[in-house]
Amino acid sequence: MSKALDVTSVADAQAGKVSDIKVVGNGDMFQLLCKASSKEQGWMKSAKAMETPSGCVVQVTTQQGDNVAEALTFVPGVKIAEDINGGRKLVSL
Repeated sequence: MSKALDVTSVADAQAGKVSDIKVVGNGDMFQLLCKASSKEQGWMKSAKAMETPSGCVVQVTTQQGDNVAEALTFVPGVKIAEDINGGRKLVSL
């Protein structure tokens, strides 16, 4: 089974890209900042962020085939703002 590498939100997955998705709570609590992927080459990179009152928790993910690497960090003093191509970016509070 291959993964849908172009999913950008829970609504996107529920629109037919993931046939058996199950969601508990706010599945979009982490907002997609940016994403690049290649289905043909089997890779995906993304950055997501979750706002808190004092900054953002940021998660970066890299997938190459079946291998996945993730990192999580807190960035103080920032919030999420709209960016180009439907993405988002971090800006100062």
